[in-house]
Amino acid sequence: MIGYQLALQQLTDSALPTGAFAHSLGFETYIDRGLVVDEASFGVWLSAFVGQSLSYSDGLAIRFLYEGADVGELDVHLSASLLPRQVREASVKMGGRLLEIGTEVFPSASLALYRDLVASGRAAGHQPLAFAVVAHSLGVPLPEALAAYLFATVTSLTQNAVRAIPLGQNAGQRLLRKAADDVAAAVERIAHLTPDDFGAVSPGLEISQMRHERQRARMFMS
Repeated sequence: MIGYQLALQQLTDSALPTGAFAHSLGFETYIDRGLVVDEASFGVWLSAFVGQSLSYSDGLAIRFLYEGADVGELDVHLSASLLPRQVREASVKMGGRLLEIGTEVFPSASLALYRDLVASGRAAGHQPLAFAVVAHSLGVPLPEALAAYLFATVTSLTQNAVRAIPLGQNAGQRLLRKAADDVAAAVERIAHLTPDDFGAVSPGLEISQMRHERQRARMFMS
């Protein structure tokens, strides 16, 4: 147990060089439109993002992989469900780095299989699936894997918001504490979702992510 907990901490550490610091996943559009301007308004956006985008796409993909779904098929479905181009590319870029790091640090047969699918062009290599393959091979239970992935995403987004809005460091910590409740609720929600729910994300979040591509000035790649 200690072994996988320490590995999970390394896998979700903000210092892991996946490039998460370069992505807002849409919240920069809300900043540009004057809708996210402070701690409270970013907290509203973050709660919606966890409850929608992360739960119905990344989180559900992780659960399905744990339940034995084929990683190649899940990869195709995830590519199709991530409609905004920048978000889809962000998932692949961060997933590619995670596959590379995981191969060196947490090698396994299942990870090698997924990387071969990506190398041959049969899969894109999405971040949540790369994470799920590594976590599952390490023996991390599904609820812990989901909570760790969701909270790691929340942490990177909050760190980026601290720079972009900007917010103080203490405000970032307050946001993370509140977001922990959203993560716990999301883990519970994901457990009861069905295949029909996969990709059922709020149109408003997706539209903001699409608008980012043509934003006049921006700090982030997505």
